[in-house]
Amino acid sequence: MTPAPVYTFEWAAVWRGLPYLLQGAGLTIVISAVAMALAAALGLALAVATQTGGRIVRSAVDAYVELFRNTPLLIQIFIVYFGLPQLGVRLSPFLSGLSALVLYAAAYNAEIFRAGLEAVPRGQHEAAQSCGLSPAQALRFVIVPQALRIAFPALGNNLVSLVKNSSLVSTIGMVELMFVANDISFNNFRTFEIYGTTAVLYVMLVLALTRVLHAAEMRMARVAS
Repeated sequence: MTPAPVYTFEWAAVWRGLPYLLQGAGLTIVISAVAMALAAALGLALAVATQTGGRIVRSAVDAYVELFRNTPLLIQIFIVYFGLPQLGVRLSPFLSGLSALVLYAAAYNAEIFRAGLEAVPRGQHEAAQSCGLSPAQALRFVIVPQALRIAFPALGNNLVSLVKNSSLVSTIGMVELMFVANDISFNNFRTFEIYGTTAVLYVMLVLALTRVLHAAEMRMARVAS
């Protein structure tokens, strides 16, 4: 009976693929940062609309949130990249992936910001009005800054999730970390080494991001106090 071959971890495959994986990680950071910035702006706008708009606006925002929170991100990516061209809208893999990530994350951010706005004490609204501020000015200078501080921890968690979810855009050919890992492993067949290294890079990205967010949260707490 022929003995089973002993698996040998090939470090050379890791060193050969590492420069390309780091380039992919760079693009993962870029698309995640841009997507979160845009999703934060869109989510805040949607949350403010629910507080200031009428019933129709609130219903439209609720429908958007429910749609994008209750469908898989992968399907949303496919609809943007493969479905929109049938309607005459053709986007590059980067713009398709970015658009899907923004729309998906904004649905969660809208609920996070809405909770933050509703958590601001009612007395703050009354104090702003007593100072002669208009409703728009009260939102801009008094309510929204406090809501941002309240919502920041949840926003940080959403950003961490977005970094991990960005791996799904590799399915439409966007050259980020996961796409590079797939390409390398398909060529050298060192699946364990390449995907293991990719997992370590994701862990490093998430841990670094978590530390930055924690430091920012602590600084915001000191400023608020």
